[in-house]
Amino acid sequence: MKDELKKINSSYSKIGPYLGLGTQLAASVILMFFLGKYLDEKFELFPLLTVLFSIIGSFAGIYNFIKSVLNLNQKEKIEKKE
Repeated sequence: MKDELKKINSSYSKIGPYLGLGTQLAASVILMFFLGKYLDEKFELFPLLTVLFSIIGSFAGIYNFIKSVLNLNQKEKIEKKE
């Protein structure tokens, strides 16, 4: 019973850091979209800034996602060596 709990805890500790990455990606796109929409309404440029900020949010989110995954994989390799 204790071995099973240790395996489950180990699994959760390994996947835990990856669980928030999708949320971060979606949040960056959504926040940038609404920022662009707000600025479009303020400066009457619809849909220019909405599209531009959505694209910037997408690239920023994907960059952060890839960077985080690479860092987590590097940490995992270092921990396996020890």
